[in-house]
Amino acid sequence: MALPTHILMVYGYLLLFAWVLVEQLGIPLPAAPVLLAAGALSAEHEISMALALVAGLVASLVADSVWFFIGRKYGHHMLRILCKLSLEPSSCVRTTQNSFGRRRAVTLMIAKFVPGLATLAPPVAGENGMAFGPFLLFDGIGSLLWVGGMLAGGRLFGDALKRDPSLLDWAGQFSGVLLALGIAGFFLARLYRRQSFLKKLVDARLEPEELKQQLDAGEDVYIVDLRHPLELLPDPFTLPGARHFTPEALAAHSHEIPRDRDVVLYCTCPSEATAAKTAMTLHKLGIERVRPLRGGFDEWKRLGYPLDAVEPVMPSAE
Repeated sequence: MALPTHILMVYGYLLLFAWVLVEQLGIPLPAAPVLLAAGALSAEHEISMALALVAGLVASLVADSVWFFIGRKYGHHMLRILCKLSLEPSSCVRTTQNSFGRRRAVTLMIAKFVPGLATLAPPVAGENGMAFGPFLLFDGIGSLLWVGGMLAGGRLFGDALKRDPSLLDWAGQFSGVLLALGIAGFFLARLYRRQSFLKKLVDARLEPEELKQQLDAGEDVYIVDLRHPLELLPDPFTLPGARHFTPEALAAHSHEIPRDRDVVLYCTCPSEATAAKTAMTLHKLGIERVRPLRGGFDEWKRLGYPLDAVEPVMPSAE
């Protein structure tokens, strides 16, 4: 904690504001050490706890508001870009949309505490037409809990340090090494899982041209649209004859899926992540002829292949 503490003592609240703002905009620069250091400094009255809370809260709200309006203007295209930058694209959008569709307020209030959700929740809120006032209220509550919790944790350490100054020597010797090892291990483990997943994906997927030829030849292909209902609101079309299921519902109705023909899955995820993950689940349930569609819905549409219009349904929100 020595480095953030030294910098905070020199640059104060401006640094705190900038650091939180950058992290909440999606740059992988953890703000937690800075918030913890600010809380620890408040025990010695080097920093005001109240002003630090305001600086962190305002920075978080500014960043989230930017993402909210980006999501409102650019929709799921921006989410696809964000998930391409994610180390685990298989579930980043799906998890956010499922959570947001069921309970918007709760999702916004806990988003800061869930890795990946903090950046995705604001653009999902903007994409799906949430009013800015309620968004700002619930996102503000979540930001207050997150910033306040980090500052409070640092304050507890600062109070303990006042009682036993030798804690600073221990923290200075071990905290930097432990932090570096923890971050490196976290990223390496995620990177390994992602590479293993992508290798399985490449082996399984189906080309759009091949599917088009099958449909033109009159083959009875079982096509499944795995997109979240929220994704159909701005683009209410599916592939010809496609059935719409969530991944969970499809697995629950696996006994209804034919075993004597190709089962083609598609989504709008980067690298067909949701489709590939669902395909592997169905394989475990004994369905062998199942393949994700390369490029998913967006690639099929880009190629100008036929689409069926559907009536989008807005999921109920609590």
